[in-house]
Amino acid sequence: QVQLVESGGGLVQAGGSLRLSCAASGDTFSNYGMGWFRQAPGKEREFVAAISWSGGSTHYANSVKGRFTISRDNAKNTIDLQMDSLKPEDTAVYYCAATSNGWGEVPYHYWGQGTQVTVSS
Repeated sequence: QVQLVESGGGLVQAGGSLRLSCAASGDTFSNYGMGWFRQAPGKEREFVAAISWSGGSTHYANSVKGRFTISRDNAKNTIDLQMDSLKPEDTAVYYCAATSNGWGEVPYHYWGQGTQVTVSS
C-alpha cells in the first residue's frame, strides 16, 4: 500500500502560479504510476496529469496542457505539480493518486486527502 499526502494549495490570483507537492510512503514508490486529479464544486473528479514510473513520460488533460507540469523524484518519494497561468476554472480540490495498473488515464488505487486550490479573477 501507498499513503499519499498533498501540500501546497492556496489562494492565488488569475495568471499566477502554485506548486503542489505529494509525499508518498509505504510501498516502493517507483513501482507506481502517479497522477493528479481535481474536483470542482458540483462536478465530477477529473484527470489532470500523469507521470510514468521513471518520470520519463508524462500526459496531460487538454485543459491544462502547456500550463501545468508534473514531475517526480523517486529518491525523495515525491511528485509535484507546477501550475502556471492559473485560471478561475482551475479552482478545485486537487488529489494525488497512485496506480499499479500502468500509468496515465487508468484506474488509480490510492488517493491523498486533497488540497484546495482557489484562483480568484
